[in-house]
Amino acid sequence: MAKDDLIVVAGGGGFIGGNLVADLRRQGFTRIRSVDIKPYDEWHQVFDDVDNVQADLKDLANCRRACDGAWKVFQLAADMGGMGFIETHKAECMLSVLINTHMLMAARDAGVERFFYSSSACVYNADKQKSEDVVPLKEEDAYPAMPEDGYGWEKLFSERMCRHFREDFGLQTRLVRYHNVYGPEGTWEGGREKAPAAICRKVIECKLSGDHDIEIWGDGKQTRSFMYIDDCLKGTQMITDSDVTEPLNLGSDELTTINGLVDIVEEIAGIKLNRNYNLDAPKGVNGRNSDNTLIKERLGWAPSISLRDGMERTYKWIYDEYIKKYGGKVGPRAVAPKGAHVRERESARA
Repeated sequence: MAKDDLIVVAGGGGFIGGNLVADLRRQGFTRIRSVDIKPYDEWHQVFDDVDNVQADLKDLANCRRACDGAWKVFQLAADMGGMGFIETHKAECMLSVLINTHMLMAARDAGVERFFYSSSACVYNADKQKSEDVVPLKEEDAYPAMPEDGYGWEKLFSERMCRHFREDFGLQTRLVRYHNVYGPEGTWEGGREKAPAAICRKVIECKLSGDHDIEIWGDGKQTRSFMYIDDCLKGTQMITDSDVTEPLNLGSDELTTINGLVDIVEEIAGIKLNRNYNLDAPKGVNGRNSDNTLIKERLGWAPSISLRDGMERTYKWIYDEYIKKYGGKVGPRAVAPKGAHVRERESARA
């Protein structure tokens, strides 16, 4: 594609979407349309030289306007957040199927050359994630289907739609399954933040307040892998431009426990905390890690930024944002949700 071909980033006001727009600009692409449901002052990043559009992409007419004239579409928009959100907002998460359906229809009718869809590791069979000593998840482990309730089912269904739009209509769809993306310019408070950002914020609160008690959701033994945003951006664009049509894992294979993640942030912050485990809080599956065999075979590449390096950059950014917002004082402490719905609208996947 040419540098002046139109690229659409659906969900461009969110974390991954905002960073993707920034990266495309750095590469010299001159026609970028960023679309998000949130008011502009809630977008994570806004650029004056980008066609910024506030629109609800659950509406087909808005999707048609978004895709008009586009050469490439990155469909990142979704209503989601961290585990505290998706476990208590299953219906809202599943409504994102309207975004994916209408964006596929609009892209097909507009003659889009490449359509990227961001799926999730939440599509994987829950029976394979019961133990902390998890075997890394291969792409084939999504079937027989038993994904995360709500959010995971929507993602798996939308993957199949992408496949059939390619088979039936010739729309060149590309799919990845993201594994826990983190980094600067993301959500770090408010209930939709994910574990790396939440732990950074909690450690910062302990450091500023002098209260060295930190609450951990679950028993801290849950295992995860976390991918830094720079690896996410590179992999997303490599897969979009490749000839790989099946879903690919996009995640780090560096496994850690939640306790291990806290250890890293404590070391970065220069503090040691007393851990209180909230066993009633949402914690997700016991173990999840990415098997990167297939992406290495198909692309000759896999995410490689270490968790320690990525968390150091992320902690510094969140610390600066925290001081900027609260002036060195401690803001309101987050509490684990108990089923109450937080009625805020955000395309947080983006």
